[in-house]
Amino acid sequence: MPLTDTAVRNAKQSADGKVIKLSDAGGLYLLIKAGGQKYWRLNYRYMGKQKTLAIGVYPATSLKTARAARDEAKRLLLEDIDPSLHRKQNKAASLELAANSFEAVAREWLARQSATWSDGTAIRMVRSFEADLFPYIGKRPISEIRAPELLAVLRKIEARGAVETAHRVKQRASEVFRYAIATSRAERDPSPDLKGALPPVKQKNFAAIKEPKRIGELLRAIDSYQGTAVVRAAMSLAPLVFVRPANLRQAEWSEIDLDAAIWRIPAEKMKMREQHIVPLSIQAVAILRDIKQLTGNRPATQPYVFPSARAGGRPMSDNAILTAMRAMGIEKDEMTGHGFRHMASTTLHELGWEEHLVEKQLAHGVRNKVAKVYNHAQYLPDRTRMMQAWADYLDGLRTGADVVPIIRTA
Repeated sequence: MPLTDTAVRNAKQSADGKVIKLSDAGGLYLLIKAGGQKYWRLNYRYMGKQKTLAIGVYPATSLKTARAARDEAKRLLLEDIDPSLHRKQNKAASLELAANSFEAVAREWLARQSATWSDGTAIRMVRSFEADLFPYIGKRPISEIRAPELLAVLRKIEARGAVETAHRVKQRASEVFRYAIATSRAERDPSPDLKGALPPVKQKNFAAIKEPKRIGELLRAIDSYQGTAVVRAAMSLAPLVFVRPANLRQAEWSEIDLDAAIWRIPAEKMKMREQHIVPLSIQAVAILRDIKQLTGNRPATQPYVFPSARAGGRPMSDNAILTAMRAMGIEKDEMTGHGFRHMASTTLHELGWEEHLVEKQLAHGVRNKVAKVYNHAQYLPDRTRMMQAWADYLDGLRTGADVVPIIRTA
């Protein structure tokens, strides 16, 4: 007699610990083991051999579900398919699919890349994937994702007004696709097919004076500045070291070795979370020795080279240099604090200095394996020569002389 839901629910284990078998129909039965666990099984014959198919565990698998599984197994047998082998093949395919999903490949790529990132960068990258990509294409086989599907995901980001983020997410997805190609889990990267599909990012260019004659005028204006000694020193040092404005404002005397002519900016202060070494020219050292008489002998609570004039224990405000330049008649569309970096970058490249030296001194991320070799400390002398040549070049512009660029030679 076929089983009922009540009979299955009330079935008890054997008092003597033996396995109990309750038959339903069509080879389906319920096994009750010594611990009271209940298992659905199906006996069938295939190619003349008696076989058993495990269907599920009660109550997670109900009587109705077990019967449906039995009927599906019977259908497969009519098509000369072994239900047990079919299940194993489906399970293997599911495991392969899970291992080759976009999320699985992306997390593998993230794990490999994170060794080169700061903790903060790694966290931001994972959060970006989890927020913008995984919910939509995470479970999809990476080899089956096409350009329209990826574009639909990027459109969601664009719709919230984050066009720049959409472009970054597209680039990160592209790196995952390329990794999948390299590991034989995809044949192509669909992201290049989306060229022009997203609105362009509005460029934010910092104003900068780059023409040699105008640079000379700017330097002479700084020399004539009548404001505080701290702001004047910061403005004088800015073009010589061309670090990010925040790094200049937050410079501490403990980071600077004037005898060695080296400024070591700690990793935690840097955008790329790597210590940045700034070789100091003779001119830069002279400026720092001069301002040290004013700010270098303060208590430990006031460690800054360029302290705030108003708030004790804090660095100079981010508007101090901008305000000073406006006071000198230099408008914001001509020059900003970041402008010193752009001025140095453009001019040094034009003077013939090798790109990897300029980019390293700007503390930009290294974009290729060849350039990475120049991160090592033994290449510091090249940058030291460049920084001194740059300072000498600026001195020539300041005096209005005809400057002969000093270019590094092999």
